[in-house]
Amino acid sequence: MATTATMGNSPFVWEGTDRKGNKIKGKSMAANEAAVRADLRRQGVVPSRIKKQSAGMFRGSAKITAGDIAIFSRQLSTMLAAGIPLVQAFEIVGSGHENASMQKLIMAVKSDVEGGSSLAEALAKHPIYFDDLFVNLVEAGEQAGALETLLDKVATYKEKTEAIKKKVKKALTYPAAVLVVAFVVTIILLVFVIPAFEDLFQGFGADLPAFTRLVIDISLFVRQQGWILASFVGGAAYAFFYFKKRSRPMRQFLDRMTLKTPIIGPIMQKAAIARYARTLSTMFSAGVPLVEALESVAGATGNIVYEVGVLRMRDEVATGQRLQQAMENTDLFPNMVIQMIAVGEESGSLDEMSAKVADFYEEDVDNAVDNLSSLLEPLIMSILGILVGGLVVAMYLPIFKMGSVI
Repeated sequence: MATTATMGNSPFVWEGTDRKGNKIKGKSMAANEAAVRADLRRQGVVPSRIKKQSAGMFRGSAKITAGDIAIFSRQLSTMLAAGIPLVQAFEIVGSGHENASMQKLIMAVKSDVEGGSSLAEALAKHPIYFDDLFVNLVEAGEQAGALETLLDKVATYKEKTEAIKKKVKKALTYPAAVLVVAFVVTIILLVFVIPAFEDLFQGFGADLPAFTRLVIDISLFVRQQGWILASFVGGAAYAFFYFKKRSRPMRQFLDRMTLKTPIIGPIMQKAAIARYARTLSTMFSAGVPLVEALESVAGATGNIVYEVGVLRMRDEVATGQRLQQAMENTDLFPNMVIQMIAVGEESGSLDEMSAKVADFYEEDVDNAVDNLSSLLEPLIMSILGILVGGLVVAMYLPIFKMGSVI
């Protein structure tokens, strides 16, 4: 349990006893063994064994994921609700984390809090991991004296949004993986298997079927010019992802096209609406003003088309327009969503109605993804069968023709 999280720190494992005499153990990041011992004593832990951990045992290069942040929020909320002081909660959460990168992040935040910064200010120094939504909710919790409640809302929000992202990725990963396998198998057949049949056919002394000739020509092209084609495809893929990452107009165009894509488009639309409603519910229930909340909601939708639409809504609401009317003007939300938001505005329960919308669309996305997976499985297998089976049939057509002549 280190008090700082500088890059010069090293991982240590320790064992000892707490104030009640219970044996405990954990991991710490510190400059040296003396710093670990001093830090443990400040926490009331009497160390009996401290050992520096080898680099191979400590996963220092592990990437910090959104799931790590969600778990961190849940753990911190639970400890604060149990009455554990904030700094000590950071110590416990940080020392128990196996990911060294996450451990350093937690200890860096803890160090800032110990230095007098508020938790929101400490988190804001790490915008890659804690976005404006996270920081704003924590700040609202600190001001209202209900930090553990707001952290619980953040954890719930993170868990639900990550779950819906995983569902959408699952729907896209399976067909992509099968198509990659089909492509690899096809290339292997074209490069290694078909040339062997071509040598066999040269001794037939007869014209080959047109389909067989076509496949042999494709095989010849792949063997002779395949590296050019591969370089072109690789360069195009690199350029696509390069500009997609850096060009907002390109991302907006792709997001718009995705929403219009059959089957996938409706799922992406429902996922964006679910994130919009979930974020709006979380922000509004935390007491964040609607105009300010909509700015965070825009970035949380996960789709630039909806992001632009929500920012337009924010500007209209800021001029006195009702949220219901602003949503109608974007032409992005189904009538059912608009009506439920209208009921929430009229009854003063916008957070509850938004949560109900989020629950409905999250469940709808789950069902749509499951149905899509069931639909795509036979379709993708059919494509794989046509590709591989077509090549096999093309190679055996001359043999069948020769057999019929005999």
